[in-house]
Amino acid sequence: MQAKEQKLVMPEFTADYGVRPDQTRKYLNEGHILLRGVITPEEAETARQVIADVSARHNKETKALKDRDTYHKAFLQTGNLWEKDAEVKKFSLAKRFAKIAAKLMDVDGVRMYHDQALFKEPGGGHTPWHQDQYYWPLDTTKTITMWMPLVHAPLELGTLVFATGSHIDGPLASIHISDEAEAFFNRTVMEKEYPLAINEMRAGDATFHSGWTLHKAPGNATNRMRAAMTIIYFADGTKVHEPRNQHQPADLKVFLDGKAPGSVADGPLNPLLWHKDWEK
Repeated sequence: MQAKEQKLVMPEFTADYGVRPDQTRKYLNEGHILLRGVITPEEAETARQVIADVSARHNKETKALKDRDTYHKAFLQTGNLWEKDAEVKKFSLAKRFAKIAAKLMDVDGVRMYHDQALFKEPGGGHTPWHQDQYYWPLDTTKTITMWMPLVHAPLELGTLVFATGSHIDGPLASIHISDEAEAFFNRTVMEKEYPLAINEMRAGDATFHSGWTLHKAPGNATNRMRAAMTIIYFADGTKVHEPRNQHQPADLKVFLDGKAPGSVADGPLNPLLWHKDWEK
């Protein structure tokens, strides 16, 4: 009789990573930071296998890569995985990651906005310049995204490019991820002379960037999948604002449980993941 396949178990990620004051200052000044070894390569491989399996079962993309538009050529995107699988939940709600996010933003606590797997296929297209918070009906500048490759990621695999300091200028335009955004923000980057930052990364390294930090990613020029997982956090106590563009109503419904504008974003989809009072 064939042995039953053993289910992979996600590590708990409860141990403290540790964020230094100079790293907080760098993040607040530049709008992004790279942290090495947030988890080990071995832990990243376990996470990759678990997340890839769940993502494949829930991703709804049916078109061949060549038949998609720019946005959908950029990555296979699957969100709210923490609600779909108990092992992914351990990753997405991990105290280690949430505390890093809180320390970098210099806030007392953070809540989940959502997670999403972003898998850039071999030959997958570039991700145009964009600002994440364009999509989010959150009344705060205290938002942050952790972007973690679950495989070793040289530049040609498609790691993120950041426009350093762009978060300070807030919303630069009301444009969604598109060819139009790429052209507009290319001009913006040149006009404002934002320094650009891009890094080769190892599996388990992570970048953290502000919701208003302008960023993009080149295409995947390799024959390997760029397996990356993201988690978005916002400061505890943040309120919901009235949707300000055509995309925010969907985010309000899917990620904020349809909370009324003006109310605190503290519903069941936005659990508190770390607070300083927990360590007293």
